[in-house]
Amino acid sequence: MDIFRASERLMAMDDAAWERHAHPLSVYTRMLLGLPLLVAAIWSRAWIGWWALAAVAEVTALARVNTRMTPPPTSTDNWASKATFGERVLLARDAVPIPPHHRVMAHRLTAVAAAGVPFLAWGLWALEPWPTAFGMALVYAGKLWFLDRMVWLYEDMRRVEPRYEAWLRRPVSGGG
Repeated sequence: MDIFRASERLMAMDDAAWERHAHPLSVYTRMLLGLPLLVAAIWSRAWIGWWALAAVAEVTALARVNTRMTPPPTSTDNWASKATFGERVLLARDAVPIPPHHRVMAHRLTAVAAAGVPFLAWGLWALEPWPTAFGMALVYAGKLWFLDRMVWLYEDMRRVEPRYEAWLRRPVSGGG
């Protein structure tokens, strides 16, 4: 099973969604709010009981629409946009092969993030702050490093694939 493609299918990402998701506001809100809101929604079962399922559903819906809430960015010459481009390049690796070191690191960093899930799950199940925080830290460390690697992948691949280079839009400078 390809976890990267499964994630793309789960989020129903098409070209329009990817373009909107390349907006830094989409990337940063998803990155900074997604996991903490999900953790809070699950933890809320201690206060609101079964209503916590509604909170989890809300957060899940927000994660799905997040990629569609922002307009396409006017400039994609930034870290966040390039990170999403790198994810797209990784997903297209069968059609346009990528250097092996990028493929290997994508899997290793996904494993780092995945290593946090058991701690996070245990902490949420037991309502224990330390395993929850440790799990979140591992998930974030793996994901942020993964995204940084995706920027590197995009920078390497845009030089060899004209379609990838075309995704890059520089800021428009004013004046004459």
